[in-house]
Amino acid sequence: MLAAGFLFGCMGVFVKLGAHYFSNIELVFYRSFIGLLMVYALIRQQGGAIATAHWGGHLWRGISGSIALMLFFYCITVLPLATAVSLNYTSPLFLTLLTMLVFKERFHAPLVFAIALGFAGMVLLLHPTLERDQIIPGLLGLISGFFAGIAMLNVRQLGLQGEPEWRVVFYFSLIASLISGSAMLLGTIHPVSAPSLLILIGLGSSATLAQLAMTRAYRTGRTQVVGSLSYSTVVFASLFGIILWGEALPLTGWLGMALIITGGMLSLKLAPKHDA
Repeated sequence: MLAAGFLFGCMGVFVKLGAHYFSNIELVFYRSFIGLLMVYALIRQQGGAIATAHWGGHLWRGISGSIALMLFFYCITVLPLATAVSLNYTSPLFLTLLTMLVFKERFHAPLVFAIALGFAGMVLLLHPTLERDQIIPGLLGLISGFFAGIAMLNVRQLGLQGEPEWRVVFYFSLIASLISGSAMLLGTIHPVSAPSLLILIGLGSSATLAQLAMTRAYRTGRTQVVGSLSYSTVVFASLFGIILWGEALPLTGWLGMALIITGGMLSLKLAPKHDA
């Protein structure tokens, strides 16, 4: 998960660089299509089977993940990298809420406190950290976290059903390519130049390797440990933003990020565990 966190941070850097050449929809398509080619080559090399009996799970994971990714990439292009990543990483809070509702569990005081702590951090990060014209992108970043939470729940369920990580990534890349490719046809398609091609290769490679590592981590590791380590992406993104773009957040912004991370980690620890 630490490797995935670093690679997801790299992905954010490539998205921000790619925004000078492409729209967020185009970036999602190239990220997904390059990933599709990489995973397909891996499957052919290892002699794996693409066929699956869990079409429903892959479809929901693909749709929810595609929506989350398009909103997330848009936020990266208009917000500081650390802020966009932090808002997207409210997903463990939504994952906890969705898990409680799906399995009809009762909420208890410590869990409610953990979730409230995370959302208090979200409020601090949105206001007064963001400028008035950044509130809408900030809310879209929060919505991306919600859909990412749905995707995480789908990944967990597919892992419990025995789906290997490369198959989960393959079908997500396929569905995301189809959705973003269709959306891309409705807008302007920008030409690919030599510099932008290198960015696209970096984007697709880092995202695909990160997703493979994350999916394996959730399939084979302890969920609360993996979920906690996933917040390393926020740390890496913050460092990249400071070093590459000189991004600076006020104290309330850093405090909001800390509360989101703390609330998310606590909610994963306190939420009931399910094996099926």
